[in-house]
Amino acid sequence: MAMEFTKYHGLGNDFILIDNRSSSLPVLTPQQAIKLCDRHFGIGADGVIFALPGENGTDYTMRIFNSDGSEPEMCGNGIRCLAGFLADLEGEARNKDSYRIHTLAGVMIPQLLSDGQVKVDMGLPRLLAGEIPTTLTPTEEKVINQPLEVAGKTWDVTCVSMGNPHCITFVEDIAAIELETIGPKFEHHPAFPQRINTEFIQVVRRDYLKMRVWERGAGITLACGTGACASLVAGVLTGKCDRIATIELPGGVLQIEWSDIDQRVYMTGPAEKVFTGKL
Repeated sequence: MAMEFTKYHGLGNDFILIDNRSSSLPVLTPQQAIKLCDRHFGIGADGVIFALPGENGTDYTMRIFNSDGSEPEMCGNGIRCLAGFLADLEGEARNKDSYRIHTLAGVMIPQLLSDGQVKVDMGLPRLLAGEIPTTLTPTEEKVINQPLEVAGKTWDVTCVSMGNPHCITFVEDIAAIELETIGPKFEHHPAFPQRINTEFIQVVRRDYLKMRVWERGAGITLACGTGACASLVAGVLTGKCDRIATIELPGGVLQIEWSDIDQRVYMTGPAEKVFTGKL
């Protein structure tokens, strides 16, 4: 049976969006998602996102399969793309500018702004080792500037969960990082039992950070929304940046705020439709 899809990207982090509102389970298998994400023999994407019916009073549910078939809890760039996709699906029937989206990381609330950007309430960061999870410190302690040996070098790392796990390390020059080599060694390090997303951060100013990322299940990507959020939180925890900052990624910039009022993290950035097609 023919299936329509829409390709979106958020700062070059690209996704295949599927209208899955008629079923509570994804209409594709992880193996099928792998084939569709292949950039030579498929559509090409970092992941496939399914828009499913809402759960527990939410408007919709988000599920995502990475390009390797694994399923992450959440995706920051992906949920902005999903918000744009849902607005397109609803068309003239749309009567709201924000959605309550059920994800495996909890309820996320993207808001469509008048300038075309999408602002997402990403919720509270989780900071305890048991919440990441990682074995770098006891489960009830935070992981801030902890030494981690990877590839014969000791890195100072800070770990944050935005519903999915992140390991952040601050470096002098992100361009000097051999990401293809070092990224997989972080991802599969035994200190991270559920694997890890890894962000390498260069502080330009207290309100401006540069970031490169190795994503769990996807490898090098042009942007990672949850990673940008986790990196700002790590910067605040280590005294390296302000609570509001611009994060520059290879695909563009995101505006991130860790509110000192409600302690929630807010991400603002674009979601661009690329094309539609039929499988």
